Amino acid sequence: MRKSFWRGLATIGVGMVLVGGVAIAADGPLKVGDKAPEFSLEGTDGKTYKLSDFKGKKAVVLAWFPKADTPGCTKECKSFKESGKDLRSLNVAYFTISVDKVEENKKFVAKYDLDFPILSDPDKSVAKAYGVLNPQRGVANRWTFYIDKDGVLREIDKTINTTKAGVDVAEKLKALGIAS
Repeated sequence: MRKSFWRGLATIGVGMVLVGGVAIAADGPLKVGDKAPEFSLEGTDGKTYKLSDFKGKKAVVLAWFPKADTPGCTKECKSFKESGKDLRSLNVAYFTISVDKVEENKKFVAKYDLDFPILSDPDKSVAKAYGVLNPQRGVANRWTFYIDKDGVLREIDKTINTTKAGVDVAEKLKALGIAS
């Protein structure tokens, strides 16, 4: 029994360890200066987005949220919609992202007429790679990642004000100097 437990644990966490409910890469949690993990995820607009598609072209913002159509997530996504003009003027790719299925996120987008794609990570592999998966709740933590044109993490914000998330992201992009 003991061998099968450890073998199963090793299979689940190849190169990863759970520490305090956060997936940690073998060399520790993601930090500013690290290469951002590659992803390929479907958006609510039907397109598939990959981090590598933006390399050398645009900075990328990934604003993780726990669950579509819940109060905090609704406030956060509405804030991105309200700040859309400012964010688009910065010539960055910005996405909110959750572990919800694409269909759930599409309903959420339609309900609030959101004007940006929400990315879906239903198998939670990207959430694990970014260390945002909360294993107790099975959803992502509300964290925002700022990735420069070279694919390097320039900021990881773990304190999100949902009502002004869009404004805060625009300000942070300007402060970091990674917007075009």
